[in-house]
Amino acid sequence: MAVRSAATVGTPGPRREEEAALLFERAHYRHDPRWLLPVTPRLCLACALELLPEPGVSLVRKKHMLSCFQDALVRHTSLVTQLVSQDQRVCIRFISVLFVLIQLTTQLKLEQTIRCLLDECHKELCNMPSMRGSLATLTLLGKLVDAIPALADELVMEHGNLMEQLLRGLVYPNEGIQASVCYLYGKLYSSPVAAEMLSGHFREKLFPLFLSILDGAQTKELQINCLGLLRQLLKYDLFVSMIMNKDGLGESAKNIEGSSGDTSLPLVLKKLLLSRDETLQVASAHCIIAVLVHSPAKHAPAFIHADIPEFLFEHLSSSSEMLVWSSYNCLTLLAEEPLFFSKCHTVYGIEAVVRSLQGSLEMNNTELHKQGLLLFTEILTRQPEEIKLFTNSAMCRDAGRALQEAVSSPVLEVAAEAVKATSAFLRKDHQSAPPVQYGELQALLEAMLNRCAEFSQTLLNRRPLGHASSRDSEKAILQRGKFLLSTLEGFRSACRLAIEFQSEPSAQENPFTAPSAKKEDTLEAFSEFLLSACDLLCIPMVMRHLEQTTHPALMEVFLSILHSLFVIVPHMKEKFSKKLAASSFIRLTLELKARFCSGLSHSALNQVCSNFLYCMCLNLLSAPEKTGPPSEEELSAVSELLQHGLPQISSSSPESLAFLSDRQYMEGAARQRQYCILLLFYLAYIHEDRFVSEAELFEAVQSFLLSLQDQGERPPLVIFKASIYLLAICQDKDNTLRETMVSAVRKFLEGIPDLQLVYTHHPLLLRFFLLYPELMSRYGHHVLELWFSWEDSSCEELDDVTSAGQPALPTSLAVLFQLLRSIPSILLILLDLIYSSPVDTAHKVLISLRTFLRRNEDIQVGGLIRGHFLLILQRLLVEHGASPSEASGNLPLLLSLLSLMQLRNVSEQELDSMAMKLLHQVSKLCGKCSPTDVDILQPSFNFLYWSLHQTTPSSQKRAAAVLLSSTGLMELLEKMLALTLAKADSPRTALLCSAWLLTASFSAQQHKDSLQVHQTLSVEMDQVLKALSFPKKKTALLSAAILCFLRTALRQSFSSALVALVPSGAQPLPAAEDTVLAPLRTSQVWSLVIGLQNLLVQKDPLLSQACVGCLEALLDYLDARSPDIALHVASQPWNRFLLFTLLDAGENSFLRPEILRLMTLFMRYRSSSVLSHEEVGDVLQGVALADLSTLSNTTLQALHGFFQQVQSMGHLADHSMAQTLQASLEGLPLSTSSGQPPLQDMLCLGGVVVSLSHIRN
Repeated sequence: MAVRSAATVGTPGPRREEEAALLFERAHYRHDPRWLLPVTPRLCLACALELLPEPGVSLVRKKHMLSCFQDALVRHTSLVTQLVSQDQRVCIRFISVLFVLIQLTTQLKLEQTIRCLLDECHKELCNMPSMRGSLATLTLLGKLVDAIPALADELVMEHGNLMEQLLRGLVYPNEGIQASVCYLYGKLYSSPVAAEMLSGHFREKLFPLFLSILDGAQTKELQINCLGLLRQLLKYDLFVSMIMNKDGLGESAKNIEGSSGDTSLPLVLKKLLLSRDETLQVASAHCIIAVLVHSPAKHAPAFIHADIPEFLFEHLSSSSEMLVWSSYNCLTLLAEEPLFFSKCHTVYGIEAVVRSLQGSLEMNNTELHKQGLLLFTEILTRQPEEIKLFTNSAMCRDAGRALQEAVSSPVLEVAAEAVKATSAFLRKDHQSAPPVQYGELQALLEAMLNRCAEFSQTLLNRRPLGHASSRDSEKAILQRGKFLLSTLEGFRSACRLAIEFQSEPSAQENPFTAPSAKKEDTLEAFSEFLLSACDLLCIPMVMRHLEQTTHPALMEVFLSILHSLFVIVPHMKEKFSKKLAASSFIRLTLELKARFCSGLSHSALNQVCSNFLYCMCLNLLSAPEKTGPPSEEELSAVSELLQHGLPQISSSSPESLAFLSDRQYMEGAARQRQYCILLLFYLAYIHEDRFVSEAELFEAVQSFLLSLQDQGERPPLVIFKASIYLLAICQDKDNTLRETMVSAVRKFLEGIPDLQLVYTHHPLLLRFFLLYPELMSRYGHHVLELWFSWEDSSCEELDDVTSAGQPALPTSLAVLFQLLRSIPSILLILLDLIYSSPVDTAHKVLISLRTFLRRNEDIQVGGLIRGHFLLILQRLLVEHGASPSEASGNLPLLLSLLSLMQLRNVSEQELDSMAMKLLHQVSKLCGKCSPTDVDILQPSFNFLYWSLHQTTPSSQKRAAAVLLSSTGLMELLEKMLALTLAKADSPRTALLCSAWLLTASFSAQQHKDSLQVHQTLSVEMDQVLKALSFPKKKTALLSAAILCFLRTALRQSFSSALVALVPSGAQPLPAAEDTVLAPLRTSQVWSLVIGLQNLLVQKDPLLSQACVGCLEALLDYLDARSPDIALHVASQPWNRFLLFTLLDAGENSFLRPEILRLMTLFMRYRSSSVLSHEEVGDVLQGVALADLSTLSNTTLQALHGFFQQVQSMGHLADHSMAQTLQASLEGLPLSTSSGQPPLQDMLCLGGVVVSLSHIRN
């Protein structure tokens, strides 16, 4: 107090005013006196705190207050310090106010103020005898430079000796001061200008000291600030080289106190990596990254020798995303150094990488996913083949599943990195750990392809409806193209893997699979999957992308995939090639070559395109669909031709056509190029890829062939085959070749040993050969034979179709039929083919001709065909008279055609001389055959039967006389009839039917016209009756034929000169009634009656008509010899049951002709027990109600007979009904029945030609 009083008393007036100015009058009265400085200047610290933030105080007064506080702080540091430290709250408040002022200063960047601050800080540091109290000043400088980065350059340039003070602080044994110095250094080196000026300072003084401090730092603050300084230093190549190599360090620097010459940055950072502080670990990793980005090859070995990769791999299991991400980055950069792999760090750490990937994919951190996949890709790509990365299949499987999850990521960038990793993963040395996980690889590829397809579809769905920005659209297309390219590269890696494994026996299948177990994980299954995936996913994606843009690199990868698939699945290469050709891939590849490969540009794409076309063309030529395969020599020549010519083709289609049309002299290389172009057009056209104008190609091919002729060249067979095919396909219907061109073609053909060598199956090629007489006369037969041998369209379904419902013809047959209509002489060639070609070819010809004749009934070609057939038959009988069945297996087909020709004629026709000659030759042929020659005899018998029934009466007599003169035919018929009972259920049933029908016809005609008989037929009556009494299944037609024969014999009273009934073995003595019925016995009569009744019950229409006719003849035969027996037979009670069984067949069944005839027969013999008068009346009543206009002629005939029989017996008591029925019947003459068209009399039933009228009557 004494001092204070003395000071107060001794102070002059102005000094008192100064003291008063240092107080804040409005608030000072509240302040405790202890906040007043006891010395000059008399400053109240509390007043200063309240005055500085007060807005109403002038700036001059605030500056004066601060100036006095600074003066007191300099002059009386200890007193001010004691004063401030009295209360911590006041201390904090005062510091914060000062900080606000400093911050304000930095924000306003008042140059004068800042300079003052720097000068004061510099002056204070220089005046300090020790760095003990420098912490505040150093911290202030660091904050100032941090806030105003430009101060760094000024500090270095204008306060250069400050660096010496910083070095003093760096060696001062206080880590707080060292941390502040490092912080300030870091801010200084963050400026490139300052860093360049301080490079010498760093080299000579800072570097060795700094590493030692970093290595020995104990506090986290110092460690962090050191690492911050290090990060700034590592931005510059110069400092990185100094730090890593210690280059250029002077001896003075190496001997600086506190430095450690053996300390290296990798070891220091390794030490920090080993710390348990995550912040330090991350910072250390960042420093490693900062070093490596400058030159991994130069600096990575130091870190690798320090075993840093080992600890980085360990950190991948950390839960810190930042640490894992930093470790990914470090390892990715280290992976650029081969030493990283040779020291087997990847083998040690691959499991950690895979597990880290699996864990990170569960997090929502896209950058982490991308960086992890990038590291995985680098390892998979750079791993040396001789060092196996995956030591067991389980680890390989886990890696594949991690990639599968990654490629399915909804984030495109992640999926893109995963696709790249997948491509690197699909390497043979990565997948060679047995067993190969083909199933996992397949799942991975499916996920990759599906993700690409999904992305492509998403972009398509996002197309705006209006006018989208072209820039956004182009960006989207580019993005999709990049992703598609990466996907295709991954798929190509899979294809390469499959090819490489083909030479590895252990990789064909899982060696640990049990022998009895189903083998699923096999290379074959994986290869087929690749083909299927390419077909279903890759090709559609690429083709959709091509609709918007074409990228050469993408197409190069794509075509190399297609090319490799030919090797991967060799058993499917032909089928795959055909599908590609049919999908316009020849056109696509040629367009790529024309667009990108002209000159020397895109040589790699040109080579890939050429290789792809080469393999596809060879595959198509090796297994053609519509032509014979070339010989090995031809294929070898074509292979060499394509190999040399395809790389030279880079012209557009019009340019190629023009080049092909060039008639100038062609050198060898140019001619080969023409050959290649022609071959490509040929293969494209075969598979319906017509990408050039047909008219232009037609002219070009003609010019090409004429050019060859002019130069006297003969092209390879495959080239001429292609030329002929293209001429035929491109020829317009109204355009024909010039005569000179036809002659040129014929000359080329004359030099070919076999037409098959240049034949390609197509209907237009057939038309080409048959259209020009000069070609047809020489090659018509051969080309038709080739055409039918290749024709696979079956006409079987058209064979039995009626003209009312004809289905459409196949295109090939339509062309053939058009030719047949315009050039009928082709029919003669077809007849020759039926006779001389292989059976299957002849059968196709027969079906085609049969269909043609049925569909073109207006064309009269019967005479042409019959005349040619007669010549064939005569030649056959001359050459193979003894055994004609051995002459040709196709003879039955010719005979079938002859029968068909007859069936076309519905009306009766007079037999001309050619027809009589045919009858003679056919009967002669039959006479030379045995009953086993069914194929020849069946159509022959049909022809003979038709000739007897579908002709005029005068012709019938002539025909019968010719046939009866053939003793061989008669002997054959006798043999056939004897086989009836034994062979009724054999394949000869149809032939037996024809034999019985012919015999009946011959017998009737001979008896009618008293024709000469040269050979008698012997028939056993008991055997005939036995066949009728015990018929086999499905032999109704045979029974009807036998009944026709019996009916004829009964009507002739068994007096035929042709047929003789002979007994079957020993016969008992005839009874008295047998004498009357001779040659029949009573037992045979009853056997026949019972047989007829049983056959009628079957209700078969045709058989029923034959039964009724036979029964009519039998009763007439009996009535003529014994009326009582006839009446007895007609009045059998069983007949009534039989009649009503037949009437029970449906509504108006009494109007069926066989039932009407049967009722008429019973009434004629007055069998009232079978049909009473009342029942006859009911039938007449039903007839009166029926619509008679809908009845057939056959039914009307039977109805006429029934009505006449009723009238003759006086059963019509109702005269009005009698008149009505009589008028109805008279109004419907048989020839003009309007209900239904008249039925065709001659039919082919089960291969047997039958006359319905012959069966009925």
